[in-house]
Amino acid sequence: MTSVDEGVGELGRPRTAVVPAERGATRIADRVVAKIAGQAARERLTDQSPETAAPRATVVVRPHSPPGAPGGTPVHAAHVRLHLELDYPTDIGARCADVRRHVASRVGALVGMEVPEVAVHVERLHLTPAHGAAQGRTR
Repeated sequence: MTSVDEGVGELGRPRTAVVPAERGATRIADRVVAKIAGQAARERLTDQSPETAAPRATVVVRPHSPPGAPGGTPVHAAHVRLHLELDYPTDIGARCADVRRHVASRVGALVGMEVPEVAVHVERLHLTPAHGAAQGRTR
């Protein structure tokens, strides 16, 4: 039976704590952040009609130093560009602002990056028929 000594490493030397700055960093690929941003946009646009295309996201992750950062340590920030199709009639500005806020908060929470910019491009509007409206051609 082997005894386990606490605080002693494999070679019998005491274990030393590595300071967080020397442990390394996790790099999250831009395409992973883009998929998370697209999913967050889809969460906000769940009431879209079935013929509406899924939102597409393009993400650029750049290091930047936020104002007041200690020692000028660069922080990675995600600059998100979303391409959406929306149903019409709708309040386009309010829908885009809602998607923008939701994407920024979800990417920030799930990835741990700052999201200083979420650009929303509406590529297409789909006319939704009013309830009770006649189908077909109208004059």
